[in-house]
Amino acid sequence: MAQTYDLTQGKPTKLILKFFFPMFFTNMLQQIYTIADTAIVGKGLGDNQLAAVGNMSSLTFLIIGFSIGLTNGFSIITAQYYGAEDRKSLRRSIASAIMLAIGISAFLTVFSIVFLKQILILMQTPNDIITDSLKYGYIIFGGLAANISYNLCSSILRALGDSKTPFYAIIVSTILNILFDSLCIFVFKTGVEGPAMVTVLAQLISAFICFTKLRKIELIQLKLSDFSNNLKMILILLKNGIPMAVMNSITAVGCMTVQYFVNGMGVVYTSAYSACSKYINLFMQPACTAGYTMSSFTSQNYGAKKYDRIISGLKICMSIALISYVILGSVMILFSKTLASLMLNGNEQINLASGFLVKCGFMIFAVDFLFVVRSGCQGMGKPMLPMVSGILEMVLRILIIALFTSKIGFDATAYAEIAAWSGALILNASAFAYHIKKETYTKKVPMITSGLKYRSSHNG
Repeated sequence: MAQTYDLTQGKPTKLILKFFFPMFFTNMLQQIYTIADTAIVGKGLGDNQLAAVGNMSSLTFLIIGFSIGLTNGFSIITAQYYGAEDRKSLRRSIASAIMLAIGISAFLTVFSIVFLKQILILMQTPNDIITDSLKYGYIIFGGLAANISYNLCSSILRALGDSKTPFYAIIVSTILNILFDSLCIFVFKTGVEGPAMVTVLAQLISAFICFTKLRKIELIQLKLSDFSNNLKMILILLKNGIPMAVMNSITAVGCMTVQYFVNGMGVVYTSAYSACSKYINLFMQPACTAGYTMSSFTSQNYGAKKYDRIISGLKICMSIALISYVILGSVMILFSKTLASLMLNGNEQINLASGFLVKCGFMIFAVDFLFVVRSGCQGMGKPMLPMVSGILEMVLRILIIALFTSKIGFDATAYAEIAAWSGALILNASAFAYHIKKETYTKKVPMITSGLKYRSSHNG
């Protein structure tokens, strides 16, 4: 029988680190692949093709980020039922999530393919890269089902305390990605469509590996009855998943607006911004992983009503985020030009990207801490305030980029990121402090200490 991992028992530090590192390596491998993919495209095909692929980043985040938000929101409910030892609801939550994922996958695939060209035109995509952007986008969105399948399976595994299986899946897919990307571009001369097809194939393989592990977990062996009369459960999942999905999409709209202004500056700026975005995503991964860890740890302990352990988890995950900032922020500041030159060819692009990395390197702690406190709110089943913070991020990005692009040029992109991170951090930190205080001190049910095991009366 495959094993699940209870995060409501034992020393929080040991449990969190055991959960964190496999997921950290998973996320880093994904980002390393993205960096390698960008470098292969940039060096193998040129800065224009790099700009075409990079131009799709914010749009991809809009569509895929929406599905990731939904599946992560679903898995928080699953983790809460697991922590409460409510086996019947646990199985029904997974069954309902599967049904929702199928419907969402079909809708998003059709929507993204039908409206792709119109959206790229609205984003002021330069004429000399729009054809490659379309080639890349049609393949990525056509294979959206593979991406959603992986995200659903991996989020369920994390809800059950298993962060190792997604790591093993990504090891396999990353190796295949880098190998076949190189073959497609340098040997078969496929253009941008080659890396796009390889990405979809890798996601499909990752989903299969995670699904295979899920089938072996006896605790969640689903029956036909788990799929019937699930309207109430579906509504519970949507109530938690939709705000998280909307939060991701709202954030993506802000990023797309920034991309719109960058595209208006010309291809040189588009390619520089593409490289910067890849590095920001890479260097925020340790803190992002700490956030995912905080979400799973909080969800299980919230279900078990062990609020003191949630506070312990916050301290540990914030420490991880702080260490990440000190190390990786320093790398961004001290080696900015070297990092930029790894992806870009032109001196102007390299100088633009270097300046962006230095500015964001000083302030990346804001987004590092944001990941942790926002995930804590989500883990307690409070997704609305993080969604509101997503709106705040969007507004701040749009305001800064719209007001200052004409005055300071490309530098406005860095200040837009910094403002969005800082505003969202303040809001989410305040929300987390309010909710944990409310749960700990004002609930009428007695707080259950970390030495006891909460058991639901609904064990199915």
